[in-house]
Amino acid sequence: METLVAVGQPRQGWTSFYDDYEICSSKFERPTGENEIKNDDIMVIYFTSGTSSNPKMVAHTFTYPLGHIVTAKYWQNVVDGGRHLTVAETGWAKALWGKIYGQWLAGSAVFTYDMNTFIPGKLLEKMADYKITTFCAPPTVYRYLLQHDLSKYDLSSLTYCVTAGEALNVDIYNRWLEKTGHRLHEGYGQTEVTLSEGNYPWMDPRPGSMGKPSPGYRIEIVRPDGTPCDDEEVGEIIIKIDGGKPFGMFGGYYKDPERTEKVFEGGVYHTGDTAWRDKDGYCWFIGRTDDLIKSSGYRISPFEVEEVLLKHPAVMEVAVTGVEDPSRGQAIKATIVLQKGYEASKELAKDIQLFTKKVAASYKSPRIIDFVTELPKTISGKIRRATIREKDKQDQQKSDAEKAN
Repeated sequence: METLVAVGQPRQGWTSFYDDYEICSSKFERPTGENEIKNDDIMVIYFTSGTSSNPKMVAHTFTYPLGHIVTAKYWQNVVDGGRHLTVAETGWAKALWGKIYGQWLAGSAVFTYDMNTFIPGKLLEKMADYKITTFCAPPTVYRYLLQHDLSKYDLSSLTYCVTAGEALNVDIYNRWLEKTGHRLHEGYGQTEVTLSEGNYPWMDPRPGSMGKPSPGYRIEIVRPDGTPCDDEEVGEIIIKIDGGKPFGMFGGYYKDPERTEKVFEGGVYHTGDTAWRDKDGYCWFIGRTDDLIKSSGYRISPFEVEEVLLKHPAVMEVAVTGVEDPSRGQAIKATIVLQKGYEASKELAKDIQLFTKKVAASYKSPRIIDFVTELPKTISGKIRRATIREKDKQDQQKSDAEKAN
């Protein structure tokens, strides 16, 4: 039987959550028989971020919370009696990563402060006023916090900081360390899993690295044919499951057996993310397989180019994508949000291109620069490159149609 439940204003044909809550018994009887809940039953369904394609519905079972003990206790380093803050909208699985399961299981209180519009100064005020001890946020949030004078806020209670969601820019790492004395411990995971790689407290974090595989995760970086990559060779991140899935890995995409079968092809879980591993076993994120740009025979990571562009004093935020190009296959495009005090111009675009050529290989310099006031983002704050690519495609089709007429 299907029931529609409304929270807040009553709706015709819907059950009122608050009305039913008031009449419920204060005693909870564990369901038995046909209604008994089992570990492999679906507990929660979350949408993926949709940074490179349409979001997918990820179904997690009742073992999911156990997987986040590692996330909270051994990566975020929360402590019993501490006060943890994760910046994450509840529409994103990162809210479960940082606001409910692992932190409570490890004994930490969870502080939440949600804003309709993100105001960095307000967040810093709350962190100071409520004595936050451990903090987790995407790199973009740290970038905005660093726009403020951190010395005006009492962050002395802060003991540990971590970041995930996108690859960490080295400049952000260094500036946060300089201003707060805290190193940023980067981690990697997906909506489909828990923290599968991380820079843990017992490790020396390497700026920009995802760290090493988490306990319970057997990770390989492989070539398209499935053979293991050598050190410093870029390949896809896969998770071995022949000995059983790690706690926290999803059971499949909801009502989508075809897509589920595809990601588990060959008896492993295909993350769809690319990375490389250094000689010491640290992994370095490259990007989604869908995001890689193929230009003039080169396979180019958007993050590699973005990291260079962010070193330019005029660049506040940037998203790098590929656009169709008849001679190169794809040309590199940079969609840029400028720092305050800078204005968009052809001269500035040229200066940014020349800057990139000086710092990186010339083939990584963007041939197209588009200045915008804001970048399209998911509810979790990740840059949605798929939206930029789709708009470019539509603009190209419109241009071709106009030329044909």
